[in-house]
Amino acid sequence: MGVIMEVNYNEEDKYYQAKKKVESIKGFYGNLTSFLMVNTVLIFINLYTSPEHLWFYWPLMWWGFGVVFHGLKVFEVFPVLGKGWEERKIKELMEKEKLNKNKWQ
Repeated sequence: MGVIMEVNYNEEDKYYQAKKKVESIKGFYGNLTSFLMVNTVLIFINLYTSPEHLWFYWPLMWWGFGVVFHGLKVFEVFPVLGKGWEERKIKELMEKEKLNKNKWQ
């Protein structure tokens, strides 16, 4: 049913894809750095101002989930978010569109 499409990339396309990948990795490390710095400050503030009532773990936990999923996406560990899935989905949608156009002709 599916049509196999071969994609040939020239050097400029390869450079653009590599640059895009580096930017996403850089964005992840920026997010991770912010997470560590901000949560360190929040822990200090919480323990200094009200050690009897701990609340620092809420932003630590929820932002931490975000950082983990960001890392999974950037490093393509989670297959649904990876490049291979995107390419397959694009091909699937293109094939459906092609079939729908030819349906009434």
